[in-house]
Amino acid sequence: MGNLRLIARLDIKGPHLIKPVQLEGVRKVGDPNEFAVRYYQQGVDEILYMDAVASLYDREMLTRIVESTAQDVFVPITVGGGLRSLDDVREILLAGADKVAINTAATLRPEIITEVAELFGSQCMVLQIDAKRTGKGGWEVYRDGGREHSDLDVVAWAKRGQELGAGEILLTSVDCEGMRRGFDIELVRAVSEAVTIPVIASGGMGKMEHLLAVAEQGRADAVAMAHVLHYGQLDLPHIRSQALMHGLPVRQARSSL
Repeated sequence: MGNLRLIARLDIKGPHLIKPVQLEGVRKVGDPNEFAVRYYQQGVDEILYMDAVASLYDREMLTRIVESTAQDVFVPITVGGGLRSLDDVREILLAGADKVAINTAATLRPEIITEVAELFGSQCMVLQIDAKRTGKGGWEVYRDGGREHSDLDVVAWAKRGQELGAGEILLTSVDCEGMRRGFDIELVRAVSEAVTIPVIASGGMGKMEHLLAVAEQGRADAVAMAHVLHYGQLDLPHIRSQALMHGLPVRQARSSL
């Protein structure tokens, strides 16, 4: 296992940073760029922008946010939400993103995974999986912001995504997202054990113990955090020092900041 990456997840609606609960109800939090810069200054490893309603609106606002952040923040930026075509991907990469997270378009036309990986490199192609528990002890992939069934099994889809060229998986538990009661450890572990590419756990971080559990028991390669950071319940230096204290392989804080 390489370094456990600490990622700030910023959900965007128009010009605002928002905080959804189970990908549904929404609160406005502030200016996304200000938050991204703050997390960068605190030593975050990566920034993840998710456009909550990209499929319903034009992408101009998101492009402007990414352009602004890329001028001030010098860690990898991943952008997801409503990216439907290679043109969409190219546009957001030209704006300054390093990686793209694709969910709905990939479930509808899996070839886009290979196309993005071949054109821009597999490290750029993040397969975004929004997972919901089924009554049968497994998980189903949901699309369109966690609203629509896809009838795809999460673990099988993760394996297929890797075969098609995805370089990373962004795994969000729709059940746990915004609840702050911890990650779906079983889900993260099931996917982490099924693939060899890195898995980012997202959805459920409420306290430090949740990060420790998803890294140790869930075998996550990275942890995406939103609420605990946006509302100042934990800050990145504290998270990093606690992780190091518990023997997790996180990067030492950048000394230049």
